Amino acid sequence: MPTKNKEQEMNEEEAGAATSTLVGYVRRSGAGGALKVSIDAEAIQACSTYTTSDGRAYVPLVISLRALQRVLDGERAVTTISQLVD
Repeated sequence: MPTKNKEQEMNEEEAGAATSTLVGYVRRSGAGGALKVSIDAEAIQACSTYTTSDGRAYVPLVISLRALQRVLDGERAVTTISQLVD
């Protein structure tokens, strides 16, 4: 399992110290009017999924609201997107 960097550890603390798998990052666009989402293709393929009654499969991911607000406020450049591990 890869070692965690400081940002991952901070996001886990904000998410209640849950164990998680890093899947990608969120950052503000250069103009600041949008969010840029980058998903690691290999990591997303390894994530668990759930299927809805209509047969569509989804990958449940989480972003810390506190960390995202810091990105929106310009206090942080980036935050992580993760999948919680049971």
